[in-house]
Amino acid sequence: MKLWTVAPIDKDRASAIQNEYNLPAIIAMLLQIRGITSKEEIEDFLYNDSKISSPFEIKDMDKAAQRIKFAVDNYELICVYGDYDADGVTSTALMYSYLDAAGANAMYYIPSRETEGYGMNKPAIDALHDKGVKLIVTVDNGITAIDEIDYAKSLGIDTVVTDHHTANDKLPNACAVVDPHRKDCKSKFKNLSGVGVAFKTVMALEGEYCDVDSLLDNYSDLVCLGTIGDIVELMDENRVFVKRGLKSIMNTDRAGIDALVKNSGLNENKITAGSVSYMLIPRINAVGRLGLSQKSVSLLLTEDYNTANEISSQLCGDNLERKKIEKKILSKIEDKIKENPLITADRIIVIDGENWHQGVIGIVASHIKEIYGKPTIIISRIGENAKGSGRSIEGFSLCDAVFSCSDIIEHCGGHPMAAGLTLKSENIDLFRKRINEYAYNIDTFPFNRLKIDCKLNPAGINVDVAKSISYLEPFGAGNSTPIFGLYNMTLKQVVPLSNNKHLKLVFTRNNSKIEAVKFFTSSYQFPYNTGDVVDLAVTLDKNTFNGRLSVSVVIKNIKASSIDTEQCLNSLRNFEDLCLGKQLKQEQIDDLMPNRSDFVLLYKFLRPFGVYKLPVETLVHKLDNKLSFGKIKVILQALSELGLVKVIEGFESTQIMISKITGKVDINSAPIIKKLRGCHGE
Repeated sequence: MKLWTVAPIDKDRASAIQNEYNLPAIIAMLLQIRGITSKEEIEDFLYNDSKISSPFEIKDMDKAAQRIKFAVDNYELICVYGDYDADGVTSTALMYSYLDAAGANAMYYIPSRETEGYGMNKPAIDALHDKGVKLIVTVDNGITAIDEIDYAKSLGIDTVVTDHHTANDKLPNACAVVDPHRKDCKSKFKNLSGVGVAFKTVMALEGEYCDVDSLLDNYSDLVCLGTIGDIVELMDENRVFVKRGLKSIMNTDRAGIDALVKNSGLNENKITAGSVSYMLIPRINAVGRLGLSQKSVSLLLTEDYNTANEISSQLCGDNLERKKIEKKILSKIEDKIKENPLITADRIIVIDGENWHQGVIGIVASHIKEIYGKPTIIISRIGENAKGSGRSIEGFSLCDAVFSCSDIIEHCGGHPMAAGLTLKSENIDLFRKRINEYAYNIDTFPFNRLKIDCKLNPAGINVDVAKSISYLEPFGAGNSTPIFGLYNMTLKQVVPLSNNKHLKLVFTRNNSKIEAVKFFTSSYQFPYNTGDVVDLAVTLDKNTFNGRLSVSVVIKNIKASSIDTEQCLNSLRNFEDLCLGKQLKQEQIDDLMPNRSDFVLLYKFLRPFGVYKLPVETLVHKLDNKLSFGKIKVILQALSELGLVKVIEGFESTQIMISKITGKVDINSAPIIKKLRGCHGE
């Protein structure tokens, strides 16, 4: 369950934008909702596909350009030191490709995720020293490599850092530290990816009269891939990179990207930021997750189409292997949660396992975060040492939470939405405790939100509206595909599609009728019946079939109109706090405390099913909001403790199995009821 929120709208300002720029009403409204309201912002957002600010706005960029130029002119061996994800791989390919074209004596190095981990390390520096490297240029890493850069310096190797990750108070002792997140950096746009910083470094190397348009022609495909891959917001300069890059990818002369597009089954005529994110990025990332990112760099650099096709096929195979590994870990985590549901009660979910593949735990963390709506960290234990990767929800800085535990962590890094760490295995339980203490001390810990751009009248949905939305592309982080709210819709028909893998749903409101699709939901999993009044969160798109253009309405979320999601989530949190032994306020106790009639109401509803197979949260709607979500959880826990039901909640399925009652049962004897009765409100 997510917290549904609708963005505020200034209709007068939206109308003014519509008239001033002769835009469709829906686009003017969405621009206003997203805070794009000034003349400069609107024109930059809608029409800019080449303007990039001076790279020298970024602190130390002049020093970086000077030192790299010296190395090029004096034919010093330069090593581009990258990273194993899509951002790091594209950064490496871009920087190496440029230096090579400039006649530099250059090489590149990507550390192994499995054996070396993220960033610079001393054995790698030793190997580069043995090769005669005189300058290391980091891309997408280096900002926290204080000891490693000092070590390189002791061997006579200079370092130029180009990075975009959060900078600590202490910066590395490098020739230049180029990172927009330095506290003393006054550049206007901070949210560049690693490849974005690398591109701006190349701009600086081109000098004062840099032909930005020509550079975008040459490298925007790489910058686009890395920018989308790192999930930075697609605004300002990132929007330019992706706009230009998508066009470049559709007409690419880069053998590796051409092969990857074809082998992934992507429609070459309609490549979007979304399709790049779902089809290309996982394949580029997969090889690094399994250990050999050099393949991805080689793919992006090769000019031979046979070689490109061979490497691309390997990447597609690696991606399938990655999915298998990921599925196994998720299965193990689901088993852990079924055995101990309290794992998910914490504000921050921290789950560890033995020898889980380090390359995929970040993706696994993202899955768990989506399922439970909470920041999640997955940790792999490798003997005495452990490595973790986490993903957050909007409004909670996970890297700050991880940094708060720095005294028990060996290494950590990241940004608000994602973090990585290494620690001793013996400290995992302490880390779980400490990071949740940090979370519990936040006054208002956020819920995972479903942001609805605006409410729509179903009568206003037509092809023109769907066509207009393309004005806002490319969509991605910071500029998400618009989600519209259709409220108080009456469900009229449920039609299974594709052997009941998907559903076509028909709704009405007043005299309006719409058809919508709910993907990956069968009729058995769908909790609503014809006649129910529901709210829909939908996206709109154009659909062409047999030459006929129509509107495609896709349901992203659905809830009963009577449900207050914030109230439900707060009630669930009350239950979790009870289970974790937190001090409850009186209103929390009142929300959770059931009486006998509440027990009877829920048990009588469940008994005819034998096995109730819908998520527990659906019971709030099924019982007409007579019981709060937290109270339902308390009753089910009590019934389970008394042997009257058995509750198994998995990722995609729930089972509430009803047992036969033999004799009278004292509901007050259930441990959770005793615990609740023992609470004293603040």
